[in-house]
Amino acid sequence: MLPPLKTVKAGLGRTTEALAEELARPGTATPEWNALEWRLASVAAVVHGVSPLLCKYSTWQNPEWRDFLASQRTHVEHRHQRIATLLQRIDAGALAAGLAIVPLKGSALHALGLYVPGDRPMADIDLLVAEGDAGLATELLLDLGYVESFAMWKHQVFKPPTGKPFEGLGEHRDTPITIELHTRIQERLPVSLVDITARIYPRRPQAGLNAYPSRGALMSHLLLHAAGNMCSRTLRLLHLNDIALLSACMSTTDWSAFWSERAVDSRWWALPPLRLVERYFAGAVPQAVFDRLEHDCPLVLRTMSHHQTLTQVSCSDLWLHALPGIEWSRSLREAGRYVRNRLKPSEEASRERADMVRTQLWLHGQGWLTLHHGHRILTWLTRPVPRLDILYAVRAALETPASVP
Repeated sequence: MLPPLKTVKAGLGRTTEALAEELARPGTATPEWNALEWRLASVAAVVHGVSPLLCKYSTWQNPEWRDFLASQRTHVEHRHQRIATLLQRIDAGALAAGLAIVPLKGSALHALGLYVPGDRPMADIDLLVAEGDAGLATELLLDLGYVESFAMWKHQVFKPPTGKPFEGLGEHRDTPITIELHTRIQERLPVSLVDITARIYPRRPQAGLNAYPSRGALMSHLLLHAAGNMCSRTLRLLHLNDIALLSACMSTTDWSAFWSERAVDSRWWALPPLRLVERYFAGAVPQAVFDRLEHDCPLVLRTMSHHQTLTQVSCSDLWLHALPGIEWSRSLREAGRYVRNRLKPSEEASRERADMVRTQLWLHGQGWLTLHHGHRILTWLTRPVPRLDILYAVRAALETPASVP
């Protein structure tokens, strides 16, 4: 039996904020939490992707907690070795095929040396190819033994034909490595597309694996990705840590590239994630960056971003929201489109929901996403509805040992 959901919600918020403070400024006093709160802390550490970093930096002294973090770091390090080997195979295949590929986000951060093996979990490998090379890239992945699992507006998802996700809490060395293939780098905020592909794809691509054109381009991608996750209430503490680490090693020239790198639109979406970075990692971002972004960000979003916390824009907020991210609308017309889409989802959204039910472990046996949409709306209006992804993690934390063998 789960504890009362109000208790779980409060505990997740409390532990999430404490973890963020400890990661940003290690050395805070060990919390005087009860057994449930320590288990919820393990949930927050996992869903925010920071268990290995906390193992490395946190000074909190709790035997079960330390064992859990150490176990997670071991699993992440082992998994990183598998990912590195797979990237080498992809590089060799791309060279042979004359195919240019850009490894994205976590892979790029590791390549820059901002993380060492074991620091940063990677749920999958994200790859960018030119739109005309999608077929060639698909052939390469099929030759590597992968099969296409499903496609959505952002990417195609490829998985190994065998193996299954670990059913307990946290990372596991043997979890299959998924590959997400992108031809565009874009986010819906909340309904209009923001596309920065031209800033990310190299000017002179070479066969094999390619780096981002600049650190400014990588920062653009990290911030847009964080913005998209804030909009959908799925931001992770790891995203903020990524941005803080990259910012700390960016020069004035790097920031100039962030502003000018094939710019086709303002960076209005960059201010809210940077504000959150500043909230937890004070001083990580130059003040001049905030000064320059202020007037580009819409008033409502700019005002709300002053007060948002990590918990509020992540899955640590246990309840589902009827209109998550509506504050990202840049006009009343766009907000109206968003509300209409929520009331009557498109065929594309319905297909994506069906793919989630079919492929996501945490949705197996759950009927919420298969209910008639009108029934779901009525439920939203009459009672709080918990998020199934975080509820799955909470159950795993309470039903299994804290350390993974």
